[in-house]
Amino acid sequence: MEIIYEKKDRIAYITINRPEVMNAISPKALDDLGRVWIDIRGDDSLWVAVVTGAGDKAFCSGADLRELIPEISSGRFKLTPTMPAFLKNIQFYKPIVAAINGFCLAGGTELIQATDIRIAAEHATFSLAEPRWGLFPGGGSTVRLPRQIPYCRAMEILLIGDRITAQEALQIGLINKVVKKEELMPTAIKVAERICENGPLAVRAIKESVQRCFEVPIDYANILETYYAREVFATEDAKEGPRAFLEKRKPVFKGK
Repeated sequence: MEIIYEKKDRIAYITINRPEVMNAISPKALDDLGRVWIDIRGDDSLWVAVVTGAGDKAFCSGADLRELIPEISSGRFKLTPTMPAFLKNIQFYKPIVAAINGFCLAGGTELIQATDIRIAAEHATFSLAEPRWGLFPGGGSTVRLPRQIPYCRAMEILLIGDRITAQEALQIGLINKVVKKEELMPTAIKVAERICENGPLAVRAIKESVQRCFEVPIDYANILETYYAREVFATEDAKEGPRAFLEKRKPVFKGK
């Protein structure tokens, strides 16, 4: 099984399971990963997702140079504007936590750009080395990276292709936190569990508002934000939260 997919306590766990090739993405893994994201999106019992790689050497080393890259170069695998595996042009508003356990290269670095909170082990490294081999980072990096970190740092990563350390990634804002290897998954799970304590409809609406408002004029963005706010305030969860606060107890959210 190249992609391990598990569901537990409102959290979806996705593991890229090809440790023998540093969790490189094969054509099958690409298809399977895309189907997993679509399933998570449609499953109301799942509130948060955690994605990682098998073992402690690699999160994902990118496209498999023996399997996937030849398919793309030959034209047998058609590149399209929509790529579910990397959540490219896919509406997905549930939070995603990345647990980055080692090499996060090429497609690995592209994948984490589709996540919301990124925790890295101390030995993690990152790069978009595609231009060094005459390739293009087509999983969304030329669109997402300059929007997520300072432009000049994004262009340095995109055009030169050198690896950066976890600490460097932290300094430029590509990731949220660096932890010891043994603390990686416990930290990622704790983040996911903390998000699960919040109202799921509010969380999803906040993520959708951020994504949809990012590139529109500010006056229209304010209209959109008001729309999402009204939708959330009209839910049962929005009544339960303040009631629980007044009664000095934890809210019991139902996603309604």
